[in-house]
Amino acid sequence: MTFALVTLGTFILMEGITWCTHKYVMHGFGWYLHEDHHQPGYPHVFEKNDAFFVVFAIPSMMLFFFGIRPELNFLFFIGLGILFYGLAYFLIHDVLIHRRFKWFDKTDNWYFRGLRKAHKIHHKKLGKHEGECFGMLFVPFKYFKEYLK
Repeated sequence: MTFALVTLGTFILMEGITWCTHKYVMHGFGWYLHEDHHQPGYPHVFEKNDAFFVVFAIPSMMLFFFGIRPELNFLFFIGLGILFYGLAYFLIHDVLIHRRFKWFDKTDNWYFRGLRKAHKIHHKKLGKHEGECFGMLFVPFKYFKEYLK
């Protein structure tokens, strides 16, 4: 039970970490890697922005490694929470929102529509410093209002 709470807590905490990373790193000194993601119709399968997946994967892998040595411990479950968030991020951001893969084209859920709208608002601004709505799973309620009628 405790390990499940550590995994869930890490997953939830990752939204805050992702928000801060998106606002202050990706739209800050990491703009070089993130900028192509804000260009409409970017023609390549991969973006420089995809490097951030590696940035988040490394701590997760290290936590898995140290979380089984000398025996299974809480570090493993922190790594698991990061991994689960990364999977959710991929499915929501790359598959559902940006449709880089055509897996869920017919999805018409109010929550997913609100996330898509919030992300579109974020991408309306093409510059480094103009931006709003840096979250991925938890966005302001105003983006869901029209879909909850």
